[in-house]
Amino acid sequence: MTSGTGGPAPLLIACALGIERLALRGGLGGAAGPVTVLRTGMGPQAADRAVARTLGEDPAMRDAAVIATGFCAGLAPGMHPGDLVVADETRYASGRTECVGVELLAKQLAQAAPRRAIHTGPLVGSDHVVRGVERAALHAAGALAVDMESAATLRSAVRAGPRPVAAVRVVVDAPEHELVRIGTLRGGISAFRVLRTVLPAFFEWHRSLLLPRR
Repeated sequence: MTSGTGGPAPLLIACALGIERLALRGGLGGAAGPVTVLRTGMGPQAADRAVARTLGEDPAMRDAAVIATGFCAGLAPGMHPGDLVVADETRYASGRTECVGVELLAKQLAQAAPRRAIHTGPLVGSDHVVRGVERAALHAAGALAVDMESAATLRSAVRAGPRPVAAVRVVVDAPEHELVRIGTLRGGISAFRVLRTVLPAFFEWHRSLLLPRR
């Protein structure tokens, strides 16, 4: 996997919020190629526009692998703030995007955050914060977690050209720990700390894409 300039294809890590970008800042040493951390802004439209612009306007980013990351709401009973979600696909109203290297990402995250539960399954997109009955309905439809940007990020990425894509999210609230509850602050701190640990796993995923195929 090489870029159009002949060097290693870059890695684009997309997140929505300033606090997510803060958690990911630094620690970029050890990457196998160029890494860009992009703050897209909140919501699917903002994510779509920011990713399309980054991949379309910068020739060096044309072939970049893309990971969507940040916080999410867990949908399955028993999930807790700080759990990690590795998407095997992202879903949106009109379709889905398959993720690449899911097992490798889960394995590397288990090493990076050994005391955290790791869940693998579908990650669904929404244009608003999901609570209560709607959360239960999404879980009944098979989704494991929900956020507002991952599905739009990956859809935009593959629309700009074929490339490996993935999504890793940290649970900030869950059915028994919804955002409106008193434990929100503690859950947010826990999720922030976990998000700070994920970069080595992202780099190993990216490195695996650069290895020659046999």
